[in-house]
Amino acid sequence: MTNRVATYRTGTMARDASLLSTHRVLRNTYALLGLTLLFSAAVAGISTALALPAPGLILTLVGFYGLFFLTSRLANSAWGLASTFALTGFMGYTLGPLLNRTLALPGGEMIVAMALGGTATIFLGLSAVVLVTKRDFSFMGGFLFVGMLVAMLAGLGAVFFEVPALALAVSAAVVLLMAGMILFETSNILHCGETNYIMATVSLYVSIYNLFTSLLALLGFASRDE
Repeated sequence: MTNRVATYRTGTMARDASLLSTHRVLRNTYALLGLTLLFSAAVAGISTALALPAPGLILTLVGFYGLFFLTSRLANSAWGLASTFALTGFMGYTLGPLLNRTLALPGGEMIVAMALGGTATIFLGLSAVVLVTKRDFSFMGGFLFVGMLVAMLAGLGAVFFEVPALALAVSAAVVLLMAGMILFETSNILHCGETNYIMATVSLYVSIYNLFTSLLALLGFASRDE
């Protein structure tokens, strides 16, 4: 009887510790995500106001993957925070030229506002689904990985061969994939698949960034056809 009580207490304590750890990762992730989004938005605003030139595809890819790799290597140290802000700041800078091109379109300000509103609504809605239902979406991992790989290759093809229809299809696919990624990543934190809040923040930030830019592309394309 004593052994059963001790085992029960041990199991209860382990579950409580796991729950507290999960809540801590969630709290830290959303706090850091909020700060990085504000910082990225500030950098994007400066880049837009100064009409800074686009870094180009190669520099963007090198900058993103280089800083992402650096952040993953430093994620367990205080320097991981610095590299996180460097990454999100760089991505904010790349938004400047894109925002300027969008603002130059008819109704450009409305397009940007709609893309921001759509991104916020999708992110908050899908996050709430996971947090309220506590459903495990880890089964989506393989599908999302393959989907992102195909979308990336198709996107590169659209850029190099200048095929607007393909670029539009890729943007639509990325919106759906990023919605899935938000479900997957939030579930991953909730079910202890991701225990490092820096990497959790970066993963969610990248999903939000791709979701916003894809919505901008879709809405901008619709504006050109009017």
